[in-house]
Amino acid sequence: MKTKQFLTLLVLMIVFFNSYGQKAMTFQEAEVRGRSFQHLDSLYKSAVDADPKRAVFKTPQEQAELQKSYSALIQDLGVFLKANDFNWEKPTRCFNRIYFNPGGKIDYFLFNFPKDMIAAEKEKEFQRLLNVFIKDYKFPMKAKENFAQCSPVKYN
Repeated sequence: MKTKQFLTLLVLMIVFFNSYGQKAMTFQEAEVRGRSFQHLDSLYKSAVDADPKRAVFKTPQEQAELQKSYSALIQDLGVFLKANDFNWEKPTRCFNRIYFNPGGKIDYFLFNFPKDMIAAEKEKEFQRLLNVFIKDYKFPMKAKENFAQCSPVKYN
């Protein structure tokens, strides 16, 4: 393989892996990238469910711990955003669906702001910082399988 062809191939591989390596994205971006929430939901079991047989965390104690850990994750994200000079101009609603591997690492963090809730530039900066945050974040709960948790959030 010639040097020029090799360099072209290398650049294409870097672009490909960087675009698919992004873990935090809007629901719409996930759809375009072939990672729709429906697809991910087929790979990740719900952390909690009205029917405990279908949930990863079945007991009331596990579910209480999940709620506590999930709230801490959202609070930790807020602290991280503030420490990185990201400020919300007003209370901002969002919907999150987060996909975890059994060890507690975040595989995907999908989010959606209601239409016209925030400026496009602000959303992109949120997404950039969110990707930095989830890169090293470790959810304290472990499981025997992949799991997902979702919720509405109001950022202040």
